[in-house]
Amino acid sequence: MPKTRTRWVCQNCGSVQVKWMGRCPDCSEWNTLVEEQEAAPEPGRASRASWVPTSEARPLTRVAADGFARLAVPLEEFSRVLGGGLVPGSVILIGGDPGIGKSTLLLQVSALLARQGQRVLYVSGEESAEQVRLRADRLGALSDDLYILAETNLTQILGHIEHLKPALAVVDSIQAVYLEDLTSAAGSVSQVREGAAALLRLAKSTHIPILIVGHVTKSGAIAGPRVLEHIVDAVLYLEGERFHAYRLLRGVKNRFGSTNEVGVFEMTDAGMAEVPNPSQVFLAERLAAAPGSAIAVTLEGTRPLLVEIQALTSTTSLELPRRTANGIEFNRLLLLVAVLSKRVGLPLGNQDVFVNVVGGLKIAEPAADLAVATAIASSLRSQPVASDLAIVGEIGLSGELRSVGQIEKRLREAAKLGFRRCLVPQTSADLLRGFQGVEIVGASTLNEALQVALVRG
Repeated sequence: MPKTRTRWVCQNCGSVQVKWMGRCPDCSEWNTLVEEQEAAPEPGRASRASWVPTSEARPLTRVAADGFARLAVPLEEFSRVLGGGLVPGSVILIGGDPGIGKSTLLLQVSALLARQGQRVLYVSGEESAEQVRLRADRLGALSDDLYILAETNLTQILGHIEHLKPALAVVDSIQAVYLEDLTSAAGSVSQVREGAAALLRLAKSTHIPILIVGHVTKSGAIAGPRVLEHIVDAVLYLEGERFHAYRLLRGVKNRFGSTNEVGVFEMTDAGMAEVPNPSQVFLAERLAAAPGSAIAVTLEGTRPLLVEIQALTSTTSLELPRRTANGIEFNRLLLLVAVLSKRVGLPLGNQDVFVNVVGGLKIAEPAADLAVATAIASSLRSQPVASDLAIVGEIGLSGELRSVGQIEKRLREAAKLGFRRCLVPQTSADLLRGFQGVEIVGASTLNEALQVALVRG
């Protein structure tokens, strides 16, 4: 009987320790070490077996690249993020918060491909076949070419894929399946790592694309070892607030396309619906003359989006006023409040400040700084922002306005939605002389920008 030895593997970073510790010495996380058993090497055995070549090394120029046409996905927003479709033999990991719509989206994609005559295998490790059928009835995702397999034994799953030879396989989820050869529980570091590697080997040998659902931790990262994201060909995240209708599918890794593309969906009773013009949707319920509202021109990947940023200031009786940011970084809000107080002279020391990005979107780029600051000033002074004005620009600590990238693409999107003017940093305005479609208003400082943006009563 082969001897075994015990080791402790961190579920957060994948590091291996020889004894249990309360805190991982590599990633400093608490209670993440899990016990695993592995076969110990037999004493006296040679460290390396004699080499027998099983593959051939060829010049790269002699490797044929044809025969790998992408599998078209009849869901444009999903296909956009993938880079134009599914590459044969690719393994794609999709993560997201619980209940965000990962299974719903993949079931819809599977059904759409099945209706085109493509055989699709959907493996459910967390739900029974009857439960998946109930969801498919609600989504209208029934097809004779869509096969469902309720199984958690990965060896059985691999056998079904090889036997059925589908055009696409979906595994929901990698944390629910297990390999019999490993003694650890499903979802452990070794099970997730070896399971993903087994699926990758099958995909590369059969040229069947495989979509894998991955759970996320409370911090939003894919659960399991970090090596999981290195193994797969693409990593996509489905983002959004559970109580908002809109979802963003964002690529953070893609070996076959750009990671700068973002797909926008709306969660409806019939599943995920594509949003071809998200800017128009996000501005549909805007009150044009309401103080505290400004339109920011931001970029999600390579797609320009116009979003409404709302701000509310209210006199507080507390010693320390509150700052609440929903959709923007909290530290960024603190920075902008400090600049407004110091450089513009706004009395925000006794004001609670609340900022919200409409639609549940999250904006990370600094191009929205000027719109956020304008909305705060508009609310404090009770002066609305001009209804025909879109705003873009980064704010420095000295109150100066700094240019942002791809300004022309942003302006074209603003013109398409009917905005007649766009407030931009002066350096960008100087470079865009003669731009057609929208009047460009330049400002060098935040003070100048507020004089342009706010409507005086």
